[in-house]
Amino acid sequence: MTNRRNFLSGAGAITGAIAAASVSKVAMAALPEPVLQTTPNTMPPLMPSSGRPYNPVVTLNGWTLPWRMNNGVKEFHLVAEPVVREMAPGFKANLWGYNGQSPGPTIEVVEGDRVRIFVTNKLPEHTSIHWHGQRLPNGMDGVVGLNQPPINPGKTFVYEFVARRPGTFMYHPHADEMTQMAMGMMGFWVTHPKAEHPLIEKVDRDFVFLLNAYDVEPGSATPKIMTMLDFNLWSWNSRIFPGIDSLNVRLNDKVRIRIGNLTMTNHPMHLHGHEFLVTGTDGGPTPKTSRQYEVTTDVAVGQMRQIEFLADEEGDWAFHCHKSHHTMNAMGHDVPTMIGLDHKDVAKQITSLVPDYMVMGERGMADMAEMEMPIPDNTARMMTGEGPFGSVEMGGMFSMVKVRKNQKAGDYSNPGWFKHPKGTVAYEFNGPPPETSRQRGAGAAAMPAQNMPAKNIEVQIRKPASGHSGH
Repeated sequence: MTNRRNFLSGAGAITGAIAAASVSKVAMAALPEPVLQTTPNTMPPLMPSSGRPYNPVVTLNGWTLPWRMNNGVKEFHLVAEPVVREMAPGFKANLWGYNGQSPGPTIEVVEGDRVRIFVTNKLPEHTSIHWHGQRLPNGMDGVVGLNQPPINPGKTFVYEFVARRPGTFMYHPHADEMTQMAMGMMGFWVTHPKAEHPLIEKVDRDFVFLLNAYDVEPGSATPKIMTMLDFNLWSWNSRIFPGIDSLNVRLNDKVRIRIGNLTMTNHPMHLHGHEFLVTGTDGGPTPKTSRQYEVTTDVAVGQMRQIEFLADEEGDWAFHCHKSHHTMNAMGHDVPTMIGLDHKDVAKQITSLVPDYMVMGERGMADMAEMEMPIPDNTARMMTGEGPFGSVEMGGMFSMVKVRKNQKAGDYSNPGWFKHPKGTVAYEFNGPPPETSRQRGAGAAAMPAQNMPAKNIEVQIRKPASGHSGH
């Protein structure tokens, strides 16, 4: 449910400094009313009721920020503030974001629109906003100290520029980035083309989400901002599986998915069951001659990727980062490998002293998805999520594209699990196992080694003197 705040009304509402160094004088009778959204659900597309028409996007587990028209200018109001984000059912994090959520709301405009964004700072420190990928006046680029003074707590600044080119962009602070982005301050920006574009095709469904990551100790709720690489929560729009909504489409829909990466590493995004084209980056639409069909595309740090495909195969198709440890939650990095070690007797002795002790990983990690071992409050299990055939054994950056014949146009609701036609599900084979070539050859090697060196040969190895200089 969308609520509206009135905390800026009254005589002292506009005591904040207005950054107007390169902004024309604005009639400041009243700021646009800030719109708040706290639900983590995927909200329906915001159909434009003013300005030039466009086909709106759907923000995965998010929403689009409403605007007002003021003498032909689209005016938005962003409020930077501490927020509580439900990252998965039963697990919440204390983050920083905009207008009640992290990431903040998606901003949608049309190529050629003049845009005015009021930014109110309700954080405990100064901030700014950088409009990642935009062509704009230098004084609107948002780098504190270089392009503008900081937006101090309690103050409101104005950014104003023309959305000069269509494409997929982001916004985030360029002030104390290590803290503010680690705490979740970011958002999506989409500029739609003003007319038919030779490189931008019309689609039936247009989804957007950001890749972000956090280091939240099990049992706690606030990210560790000094972490550089060893994050334990890999998320889409600050949600982790099974808290990430599915992308629900109709059979034979043309689907576009826009992805931005504001983590500290790259993410090879992989879609099952379909091939896609990379049709755009943060530099704009890609030339058609450069496009080739893929099932995985890498999204590097600070990059945007726009993929498109025809959803012509019914089913529940996995969509995830292909780095295996990015599809797990609350993962520890110091867990030893215990595969093949039978330590039941040792476990019995330990549990007599520590009743909650549980053996981990003696057969692999799949058992972790079903274990009922006690975990600290406000902690997401490492692998979770139930599918129609049992545990999905996934977490983190994982969801599904659900393709259905009977999904109506414009219907983004979850259709439930796919009903597989008879004979199309993998099944257990109950016959006798076939004899292998190794068995037929009485243990002989399938490919005998040739020219092996004689035994007892001394090999001398010289290591580099120090460090990595000899690599």
